[in-house]
Amino acid sequence: MPGGRLTQQERQQIALGLADGLAYAEIARRLDRPTSTITREVMRNGGPTGYRADLAHRATERRAHRRKQVAPRESQTSAQPYGRDAEAVREYEELFTAVITGSGMPLMMSRVLACLTLTDSGSLTAPELAQRLQVSPASISKAIAFLDSQGMVRRERDERRRERYIVDDDIWYHSMMVSARSTARVVETARQGVGVLGPGTPAAIRVENVARFLDFVSEGIARAAEQARDILHATSTSTSTSTSTSASDATPDVTAGPAPDGPVEPGSGRG
Repeated sequence: MPGGRLTQQERQQIALGLADGLAYAEIARRLDRPTSTITREVMRNGGPTGYRADLAHRATERRAHRRKQVAPRESQTSAQPYGRDAEAVREYEELFTAVITGSGMPLMMSRVLACLTLTDSGSLTAPELAQRLQVSPASISKAIAFLDSQGMVRRERDERRRERYIVDDDIWYHSMMVSARSTARVVETARQGVGVLGPGTPAAIRVENVARFLDFVSEGIARAAEQARDILHATSTSTSTSTSTSASDATPDVTAGPAPDGPVEPGSGRG
């Protein structure tokens, strides 16, 4: 299987495959490349509907040039924890960022969310984010403001009174609920339009159907989010309890005294 960067000819084949409606796996098979390579290439270069081979090739060259410029600084960083492959982690972060961007989130916000999500602590300060992403503090501030408005980060003060930005298991729940509340406002506004446009008119019927559809979907999302959070918390509690019980079982009982050296013989005076 060939390695290294995609060539311009391969990118043209990717563009043709997307135009023909081929799945990433099929394009990857034809190019003898991993599916993840094709997915990452497409998602960080405009997505399936916006991918252009020439633009993608130039963008890759620019990214490679920037990497060379920051390579000395990166070479001084500590090794990845848990024995991780630093290059694989970097590529995965790019893929994760690209997929989030493809869902409609602006690029800088996607980069910040991905960076926070993929740290073991799930918590970084603004200077730490700026250093990791090689961007200005103003860019971090703008991204955090957006993510905060969407319920996708949580702010806390640490022991040094520094503001930290946190993602945890509840963040996605809160984000879903923010989305559900936003959709509910659209539903309410659409229903107001029925009276303005006149019940039974084509336009009123249309906005009424919008309200009914979004109301049904929003209610389903909120209910599913509640159920998922309950299951996740129950699983976490069960795992924590199991771990504590195992540790307790592994601790020897020192209150019972030492065991006898051998079997107790009748009349031996022991026991």
